[in-house]
Amino acid sequence: MNKLTIHTIESAPRESKLLLEKSRKAFGRVPGLHGVLAEAPGLLDAYQVLHGLFQNSSFNNDELTVVWQTINVEHGCHYCVPAHTGIANMMQVDSAITEALRNQTPMPNEKLQALHTTTLAMVRSRGRLTDAEVETFYAAGYNKQQLLEIILGLSQKVISNYVNAIAETPVDTPFKKYAWTKQ
Repeated sequence: MNKLTIHTIESAPRESKLLLEKSRKAFGRVPGLHGVLAEAPGLLDAYQVLHGLFQNSSFNNDELTVVWQTINVEHGCHYCVPAHTGIANMMQVDSAITEALRNQTPMPNEKLQALHTTTLAMVRSRGRLTDAEVETFYAAGYNKQQLLEIILGLSQKVISNYVNAIAETPVDTPFKKYAWTKQ
């Protein structure tokens, strides 16, 4: 078993203390994932930076959720799927989107389906999209910037999904009601 420490602000390495304070200020608490990431201050810093950059990308809240949850579900992240379900609710994302993602059913519209399909292809092919896949993405109304921004979201999610798999991070209390397991 590879259980890692879930640090508090008090127990964290010195270089992570301010980063965990930033998390507490942003979320009202230190998420368990952030507590685990604190063991490696550079990783926690990278995760926070990537999160901010992706959240401020050209995607709207529905699209951010599609990218995040597509990756979370594909990776089978027991921690991130419930967390991003709660986050999507806070971001006022239509529950039809989050339920489709959690249950691996079609998206409620063609544009979001194209984003989901492209993100999933990106994960599964490790970035080796076919010309047809890219053209389908563009035909749905997305652009080159957004194709690259999927990689930004994927970078963030690789950190969280892989760390949670290794650490077996318990789901944070506010998100336990959204518990999920991959079918």
